[in-house]
Amino acid sequence: MPVKKLKKFLDSHGVKYVSISHSPAYSAQAVAATAHIPGKELAKTVIVKIDDRFAMVVLPASCRVHLGRLKAATSADRVELAIEREFENLFPDCEMGAMPPFGNLYDMDVYVAEQLTEDEEIAFSAGSHSELVKMLYKDFENLVAPKITELI
Repeated sequence: MPVKKLKKFLDSHGVKYVSISHSPAYSAQAVAATAHIPGKELAKTVIVKIDDRFAMVVLPASCRVHLGRLKAATSADRVELAIEREFENLFPDCEMGAMPPFGNLYDMDVYVAEQLTEDEEIAFSAGSHSELVKMLYKDFENLVAPKITELI
C-alpha cells in the first residue's frame, strides 16, 4: 500500500491527520471533484528540475506553476517541468503522479505556493490515486520545512 510510508512518518511524529478514500482519479482536479474538496483547497505535487536537480512544487490543484517565478525565487539558471519517466524511480512506494508533498522523505527540496499557507488545513494525494491525507498546514510546514514562494 503506497500510503504506508507517509502514515508511518506522520504517526512517528504524533501528527493528527485524516485519511480520505475516494474513487480512483488521475488529475488533481478530478481528485478534488471525486473527494468533494474545492480545487483551491487540494494541494497537488508537481516535480520540476531546477538546474538538473529534482524538486517538488506544491500548489492548489486548480493552479499551474509559474516557472519564471520559481526560477527567480531560486536564482536558478534553468527551471523546467520534469517528465515522468525521468523521476519514476524516485518514488518506488507511490503510484506515478500521486506523490505526497513530503520531499524530505525523498531527499528533495519542497517549494510551496504562498496561497496554501493561508489555509488552516492541507489535503494531498498520499501516494495512491484513491487516497488523500488531510492535516493541519502548520504540522505539514513543521515536518517538511518547505520554501514558501510565489509560484502562481
